[in-house]
Amino acid sequence: MSETTETGIVRTAVQVDGEPASYLTVKQDGPAVLLVHGTYWSRVWLPVLERVAEAGLRPLAVDFPGMGRSEGELTLETATVPALADWVTRFVEAVGISGPVAVAGHDIGGAVGQHLLTGGRLEVSRLVLVNSVLYDSWPAPHVAELLAREAGAAITAEDFLTARREAVATDLAGAATEQRIAEYVDPWTEPRVRRSWLAMAGAADSRYTLELLSPLRRTTTTPKLLIWGEDDRFEKVEYAEKFAREIPRSTLVRIPEARHIPTENAPNPIARALVDFLAGDAH
Repeated sequence: MSETTETGIVRTAVQVDGEPASYLTVKQDGPAVLLVHGTYWSRVWLPVLERVAEAGLRPLAVDFPGMGRSEGELTLETATVPALADWVTRFVEAVGISGPVAVAGHDIGGAVGQHLLTGGRLEVSRLVLVNSVLYDSWPAPHVAELLAREAGAAITAEDFLTARREAVATDLAGAATEQRIAEYVDPWTEPRVRRSWLAMAGAADSRYTLELLSPLRRTTTTPKLLIWGEDDRFEKVEYAEKFAREIPRSTLVRIPEARHIPTENAPNPIARALVDFLAGDAH
């Protein structure tokens, strides 16, 4: 079943591994742009999707299993970066995308994007990283703290939701409103989605980005764009600066007065940066 928003963005689903995988897209042809999330969900991409589509591109912002609006449930084994990258490859096959595809990743989704670029199973034409995990920047202390509380005793739904509301409010920075915070938190009201989040957090390991550094340095023909909220507390802009210096074909766009979800703070400049960067695949 499909649901169309007022902006023309459609939420629909496709079967992957026997479960509906939910994603936001537009009903038009054009070069595909795959957008993947991390410890949030496809909602992080919503502010820029319409503008990307207006440029003739076909965005697909997918929810991982058990996250956002997708069915299924992640486990510690299926929530690792390599396992998520394999799942994304199967999602791409399920929606019928063939040939090179541009990939954008936020948070842990950025690690998935880096893995897809270097892993060889998916031909990644261009890579965008938005406040992505890089090097040894993760897992974040507040994520580890929530995991520790879960390990000591099963955390209550109320405590989990309170912790995530606080994280969302901080990460949205000046874009935080009660309605927006509620939208971001909504999927976690379902126990299955909370368990999937805990699995992703529990599987977080910086070795999955550190081990990619050597192959990333060999990606001399693939353009890369980093878009960064400058005030991110954990995925600090210094990591992005280092990546831009060390990894070939990398360009950094800094977003002032934004934290971990800069798409909400500066949707128009970010959409323009995405469209300008991806235009090479649109013609």
